[in-house]
Amino acid sequence: MATRTVRAARLTEHGHPLEVQQVPLADPADDDVVVEMGYAGVNPIDRYHALGTVAPDAPLPRTIGLEGVGTLDGRWVALHGHGLGVVRDGLWADASVVPRAAVVPVPDGVEPAAAAAMGVAGVTAFRTVADLAAVTAEDRVLVLGASGGVGSMIVSLCEARGATVWGQTAHQGKAAVLERQGATRVVICDDPGELPGVLGELRPTVVFDPLGGGYTGAAVEALEPHGRVVTFGTSADAEGRLPLRSLYRKGISILAYGGAVEPEEAVARGIRASLEALRDGSLRVPIDALVPLEDVNDALERLVHRAVSGKLVLTLAAAR
Repeated sequence: MATRTVRAARLTEHGHPLEVQQVPLADPADDDVVVEMGYAGVNPIDRYHALGTVAPDAPLPRTIGLEGVGTLDGRWVALHGHGLGVVRDGLWADASVVPRAAVVPVPDGVEPAAAAAMGVAGVTAFRTVADLAAVTAEDRVLVLGASGGVGSMIVSLCEARGATVWGQTAHQGKAAVLERQGATRVVICDDPGELPGVLGELRPTVVFDPLGGGYTGAAVEALEPHGRVVTFGTSADAEGRLPLRSLYRKGISILAYGGAVEPEEAVARGIRASLEALRDGSLRVPIDALVPLEDVNDALERLVHRAVSGKLVLTLAAAR
């Protein structure tokens, strides 16, 4: 029989554009299945893989892409983990050979394009809100970088729990998306040194921080005593300074989430929980654009320039 070929976004050399090629589909092993791909999420970590700043020793060439959905036996399934996109070919392709353990059924009534964002972004949002911060209706929440893929989902999850939610963004043009996600107030600020002044009398009990740099220290200064900072990224700067005196005098807790070090079982539970939150409406995914696979490099560039409100999702064969 002739070997099947599929379109795939291939990383051939770190720091170079991805190449959309026709490549042979690997033969599945005994514990593998072939999934017809429909949608795949685009995340900052995918760009870090392309640059080689994450997993620099992973095999080349390879298909990248860490989260997505496709059809298996006529049903939509979500996919993530178990080496996909890192030590084996990932999900930015029209079909993928995946470990059966990486498959999570998508509940009826959930939009597949939104479900494509659950493997990385959705599980990060859900775990940080529900497990780390344990947000309740008594909380006042500040979401930094709230117009990003994860931040926008965190806004909706916190609003659904009855918390008062403020969303920070550097761009006024992104305010409407945050208001639709449930933000009580949108904070426009592109300089961490100005954040306390922009917040004024607002005193959050929880700050979600995917930015790092000076924003983490500013969050500590802004928090109420016994508040929590939940950090899960460093898109502004990987280093910064913490006001240690304020940290200990106010009894602030700093909590961190890194999906790469989570056990596969914990991530799978988080994906199932985030899919259920999608179904009940407490988690909402604002999709900025559905992007054809041929435009994958443009999608990555939009992340670089922060020209995204919500989530970018690639469209693949099963979606057409």
